[in-house]
Amino acid sequence: MALADCDRVAEIRVRGWQSAYRGLIPQSYLDGLSTAEDAERRRAYFAQADDSVVNLVAEDDGGALVGWACHGRYRDGEVLTPDAELYAVYVHPEHLGRGVGRVLLAESVERCSGAGHGRLLLWVLKENGRARRFYERAGFHADGAEEPFEVEGVTVPEVRYVRALPR
Repeated sequence: MALADCDRVAEIRVRGWQSAYRGLIPQSYLDGLSTAEDAERRRAYFAQADDSVVNLVAEDDGGALVGWACHGRYRDGEVLTPDAELYAVYVHPEHLGRGVGRVLLAESVERCSGAGHGRLLLWVLKENGRARRFYERAGFHADGAEEPFEVEGVTVPEVRYVRALPR
């Protein structure tokens, strides 16, 4: 990912949230998401980021960005652990079902394994069946950990998934 990709990545992320989380997160929150604000946050983060967080983008055959993934060290509260965490995988809704997410996830798995991490963890909304099936098909499994995620006063539970990485 390059700095110039921030606007498109923000669009992918916001449209991804609005599509994937419809019915799971309050609609007023989803309607209020701003690609401009998200892009500004990405640019600010990008300007000060180090190499501890890896941002990947996927392009279609014409070179347009259609997906984004982000991973780094696993955060246990404020403590970084030796494990890796998949922070995000989003595909623009117009490109769902074409294998973009699988490619981004596979690349994240490969890079995390290559960096010497023993496990890759991620958090997914408990009621997001589509995402849970996606991760399960990729070899992840729920490990029993749950955390509440609060949006506009509504508690939306997340579950943690884990996958052992080859060394």
